[in-house]
Amino acid sequence: MSQDTVPWWRYPAYALGVFGSEKSFRNNPLLGNPRLNQLGLHRERVRLAAAMTDYRRRFLGLSVSAEERAAFERDGFVIRENALPRDIFERIRDFLKNEPLHAREMRQGQTVTRMIPINPGVLAKTPEIAHFSREPSITNLIRYVGGFGGDPIYFVQTIIAEPSIRKIDPQTALHADTFHSSSKAWLFLEDVGPDDGPFVFVPGSHKLTDKRLGWEYRQSLSAVGDKRSHHAAGSFRIMPENLSELGDFTPRKVVVPANTLVVADTYAFHSRAVSDRRTLRVELHAYHRANPFAPLPFSILPLFPGLRDRRLDLFLSHADRQARRTGKPPVWSDVGACTAYSEAHI
Repeated sequence: MSQDTVPWWRYPAYALGVFGSEKSFRNNPLLGNPRLNQLGLHRERVRLAAAMTDYRRRFLGLSVSAEERAAFERDGFVIRENALPRDIFERIRDFLKNEPLHAREMRQGQTVTRMIPINPGVLAKTPEIAHFSREPSITNLIRYVGGFGGDPIYFVQTIIAEPSIRKIDPQTALHADTFHSSSKAWLFLEDVGPDDGPFVFVPGSHKLTDKRLGWEYRQSLSAVGDKRSHHAAGSFRIMPENLSELGDFTPRKVVVPANTLVVADTYAFHSRAVSDRRTLRVELHAYHRANPFAPLPFSILPLFPGLRDRRLDLFLSHADRQARRTGKPPVWSDVGACTAYSEAHI
């Protein structure tokens, strides 16, 4: 975005974005300003966000076991096998295989992602799924890894890889989601093998070292003009061969049996593995990101009864209105009712 074309009255909103979770160098002319980044704007946002996250984790870690805290400190992710009682897990999986639910889909190259919000309607049909979305030991771990209080957003996620479509999935490039810690969680409903397009993670790359901070600074100087749209939007990409510049890092495929929970800090470098064959993976998924500069390890969300399980539906409705207003297709296409295991619709 050229600063010459931005109305002056928008700058107060852009300035507020600097003090929040806004990350796009292309959409916010202050974040993308080369002179400000030469002076260290992005670098200091990264540094301050990491310091505030460490502060909040001191309190959030009190609700997480010592073993899982140690695993996170070492690797940047936590793996918990047999996450749900076996009978509950099997009832959830059977329900999702057979019950059509309202779904959205998004295509990125050869990959389709399906999203089914875990909202009051889904919880009424299958109360067992609350063992994932409302289980304190799971929620507390997601909060700790992300470094935020409050409640994550929960949904059923299906990943369908179609390698016959010769288009690149941008999520198969190693990247960090944003400039600060945030967390994602996957409870896999089927075994995930090395050829099933598994999650790829770079253990230890969640830590803000001097080398990583220098790398962040260098990226910030040219990100606004980068041809990679995700990179310019603040989700920095890195080539595997460049990892050695930042430390002794080796990407790892996260291969796990069904009923395994994985919770990861997505400031670490990660990706989706490229699939050489058609694959379909279903998981219970959670996403947790908030203002990285918030000083307190809790949220005001509990003050609004009934909002917790409706936030994703509200977001999607807002996105639909925006799409109609601008005439652009929505990122998440409404595909009606289908099961989590059905074929892709887009």
